[in-house]
Amino acid sequence: MRKHATGLEHATLGWRRFSRNDQVILAILAVVIGTVVALGAIGFREILGLVQEIGFGFSTEDVFTRVADLPWWQILLVPTVGGLLVGIFIYRFMPGRRPQGVADVIEAGALHGGRLSFNTALKGALVNSASLGFGASTGREGPMVHLGGAFASYIARRAHLNPSLALTLLGCGVAAGVAASFNAPIAGVFFALEVVIGHYALHAFAPVVIAAVAGTVVSRLYYGPFPAFTVPEYSIGSPFEYFGFFALGLIAAGVAVFFLRTVAAVEAIAEKSNAPVWIRPAVAGFLVGLIALAFPQVLGVGYEATDTALQGGFGLWLLVGLVIAKTVATAISFGGRFGGGVFSPSLVVGAMAGGAMGMVMSGLFPGAVSEPGFYAMIGMGAVAAPVLGAPMSTILIVFELTGEVSLMVAAMIAIVVSSVITQHFFGKSFFHWQLQKRGLNLRGGRIEHLLKSKHVADIMTQDFDTIPEGATIEQIRSILESSSHGDFFVVGRDGELVGTITFADIKAVAFDPTLNQLVNARDIARLHPAVLRPGDDLENALKVMDGSGEGSLPVVEDDQTMRVLGIVQHRDALVAYNRALMQAREEEHDEGHRYRRR
Repeated sequence: MRKHATGLEHATLGWRRFSRNDQVILAILAVVIGTVVALGAIGFREILGLVQEIGFGFSTEDVFTRVADLPWWQILLVPTVGGLLVGIFIYRFMPGRRPQGVADVIEAGALHGGRLSFNTALKGALVNSASLGFGASTGREGPMVHLGGAFASYIARRAHLNPSLALTLLGCGVAAGVAASFNAPIAGVFFALEVVIGHYALHAFAPVVIAAVAGTVVSRLYYGPFPAFTVPEYSIGSPFEYFGFFALGLIAAGVAVFFLRTVAAVEAIAEKSNAPVWIRPAVAGFLVGLIALAFPQVLGVGYEATDTALQGGFGLWLLVGLVIAKTVATAISFGGRFGGGVFSPSLVVGAMAGGAMGMVMSGLFPGAVSEPGFYAMIGMGAVAAPVLGAPMSTILIVFELTGEVSLMVAAMIAIVVSSVITQHFFGKSFFHWQLQKRGLNLRGGRIEHLLKSKHVADIMTQDFDTIPEGATIEQIRSILESSSHGDFFVVGRDGELVGTITFADIKAVAFDPTLNQLVNARDIARLHPAVLRPGDDLENALKVMDGSGEGSLPVVEDDQTMRVLGIVQHRDALVAYNRALMQAREEEHDEGHRYRRR
């Protein structure tokens, strides 16, 4: 006889089903992550303030006005000695002997199932807070993104989550880090989805939102419900001013490219110098200190300088000078391996560039355009967006930092223009540039990375026939009779590729004896064919083959010699592509199995 379930049994069964629901688990963990990451952000800022108090004698964010009253030797000494301490710590304790940041979080999400070392993140937070406290011209938001992502990764491992859920939790940590640092929950959500997770699916959206809200609530309980910057009430002067915002997008693109190229150039110089890792931050600190003697605004996070620009408190030439000085100081800080992020420096440089243009516009059209501070707000986002590679997030960051609804359309115009142009001239964001230096291209995630890691040299064969360009039809006929191939490469005297011939190309003339001495191989070859090189990656090879419509392509040594090394068949490229897909799936399955076993 079947026993009827009691109300308690029904409730117990319902609870078990509820507690096993992935979304419920993620929601609970998101609250925990958001709360703890916000507390971590508070601790980070307190350590930064403590280091700043020790070095400069104050812990507040009004850095440049306080530093301006200090003796010159202290402005030089603090970043230099602080850099030496940071360098020794990095050399002794940091993996790869470098600080950690957003690029490491992106790499973890794309290639490692969201796994980051929490122990390394704690040491990195100490390095980054000390760097900023000693005056490094970097930002505090990037380090908080890394710390938040690492804590989320730790929770995912402890909860034995599979890689998909672990990636969602990684986004929760990132969102909480941005939200707690900027007091901007919406921007935190979209930055995590846009830059780290890479999609806006609902299953990831909900927990990320919860984490960002939790982080914001804790941050506001401690610091109060205030935006990062104090912004006067501005309004757009006239509809014609939208052309000015378009022009600001062009200028911001130039500033963003200048910023990115300067950072890359200084990094290259630092690497070529072969200076010991432990001494680089000290040298960088001395150079930043020299710049700070003339422009104290470059020191530290730079929020006071940004706030002053938004208030219209700087003159035109000082704004222009700060664009250059802050860019160079930031490049030196990164090149010298100081810790910190790129969020704040890009906002500072953008605010200065926008403020400068606003002053020019006010001079040209007095009374008909907005205040320079309004342009500084727009410029802030227009430079930061392409540097971060996150236009949607940056629009929301600017909105939440300032609380101004009126600037949304203006910001969208400038940010879109700036992002498109910067993408054309530099091709990547700051974070993807960092990853590219490590030999990683993660724009398409793990699968695309695997495709880019496999090269034409891995799949080409040397099973091909060549025909001299002067070969007659009779000679070609003889080659056809002894060959099993359907494709032939026509080569010159030095073995350089002249063209290709298929059986379809020669069947109309190969058996006409009247043409034996009249037509040679060059006459019937398809000249200047598409070619591949041994170092081309699989993804590029497939694009070239699909674009050419050919079933096989020659592989040449280089564009100068054009010497044929081999041949790549389309079917072999597809087989390698499928193997890459299977490898990615197997790695995800193995990671999921390892999570379940823990």
